[in-house]
Amino acid sequence: MKLYYSPGACSLAPHIVAREAEIALVLEKVDIATKRTECGANFLEINPKGSVPVLELRDGERLTEGPAIVQYLADQKPERGLAPLSGTMARYRLQEWLGFINSDLHKTYSPLFNPVTPEPVRSERKAALLKYYAFLERHLGAQPWLLGDRFSAADAYLFAVTNWAPHVGLDISGLVAIASFQQRVAGRPAVQEALLAEGLLSMSNDAIHK
Repeated sequence: MKLYYSPGACSLAPHIVAREAEIALVLEKVDIATKRTECGANFLEINPKGSVPVLELRDGERLTEGPAIVQYLADQKPERGLAPLSGTMARYRLQEWLGFINSDLHKTYSPLFNPVTPEPVRSERKAALLKYYAFLERHLGAQPWLLGDRFSAADAYLFAVTNWAPHVGLDISGLVAIASFQQRVAGRPAVQEALLAEGLLSMSNDAIHK
């Protein structure tokens, strides 16, 4: 399978999940600004929506949208425990967290990466993010992972999105549980492998984007 990704983008989440599941992926980097892949392909022909991640399956079919991709990857290796079994309440809890991260956190960050976003909008978006992180701080202060005592695909997504905070000037340094969570995720061997493969362990701040 092939993952189309951009370093530091939300595509980091499925990259982490694949490595946690020990699923081999071919990586193809995408320049989101020019919509070209590192092999010179027109990315809009691969995904007309123009966004990463895209997972190209072995039969050539393509799957888009991070929450769908991380669940697909997790389901390929159910024994790894990255997603609860389909049809269980625990699986719906996973989807609940993926939905929150996608629709509330991720989309609230998006305007902060646009240099023409007016300052009042930036301030409002940062205030909203701090409210969401206060909720997460309480939750993660009581348990190590979003679903309890086991790392899941939702944790990979939260980690990827929360990494954006310093790059948009969002100060969450006072949130002890969030900081501890980020450190726990970053210390996982599979996560280190993904970060290294994307060049994120030495990447400058301005190279990381949504």
